[in-house]
Amino acid sequence: MSLKRTFIVLGWAGALSGCIAEVGDTGARDELVGESQGALLGGNALSANALNLNALNLNALNLNALNLNGLSAQNVATIEDPGPNGALAREFVRYATSCALSSAASFDFSWTDSSGNMHHESYPGLLGVAPTWASGPLDELGQRMVSSCVAARVNYYQVPVVLSARSLRAPLKTLSSSQELIDYPDVEGAFWGNLFAAQPYLNACYNSATVNNSRAYQRDCAAGHETSGDQVVECGVIRIAGPCDRVCQSLNGAGQYYPSCVDRPGQSTATTKEVVTTALP
Repeated sequence: MSLKRTFIVLGWAGALSGCIAEVGDTGARDELVGESQGALLGGNALSANALNLNALNLNALNLNALNLNGLSAQNVATIEDPGPNGALAREFVRYATSCALSSAASFDFSWTDSSGNMHHESYPGLLGVAPTWASGPLDELGQRMVSSCVAARVNYYQVPVVLSARSLRAPLKTLSSSQELIDYPDVEGAFWGNLFAAQPYLNACYNSATVNNSRAYQRDCAAGHETSGDQVVECGVIRIAGPCDRVCQSLNGAGQYYPSCVDRPGQSTATTKEVVTTALP
């Protein structure tokens, strides 16, 4: 069977603990660091344009499974498109794969550019928030966790920033004794939503006490990017819901994450636990 558009199990022994992910380099290897719960993530430079629903057309890019049988002809055409929309689609899939799959797996495929040159892509898994996406459709929990994880890794400036990603949900649930909590004490905010819903959406909130620290690290998407005219610009489709203490359950003292947030602020009072909290040094 050709390796083109196939899902490859790499067969690495053992599960990686918290990891540094050089996502910006598709050929990079994951480096083992930290503890088994929580994750340090580098290479978080996903562009807001990759979440532009008009350019990426996430409704069309409905990947039922990251394997040969899971890709429809339309999905294949989207990620193999040599134009700018194809580049955005591949960028999104690369980050989504890193969030969803474990380090024991990757998503491999090939595409041909406008000059006739073939590019062989290998997108490694890392966090494993929805590993069953390897062989079947994402359930709602998986959709929400992948969406929250991807949103947390968007950077307005498209520069890599190492951050701590935490959640009530395993495998991102941090321990009170984690060195990660000591090294990354400033909780930036939280991200949640569902990019795979019939009407895709993403939300973010910010920790009012650490906004200046986040912006010093060139992390603007939780609180929004301040322009020279004192206006606040959101990162693509990520809607800023305001301070986290208004829309989320109080910060968990042991693991330093928001256990739940209002799923659709201003529209309903229903909450979701599929929230990814981010923290910086």
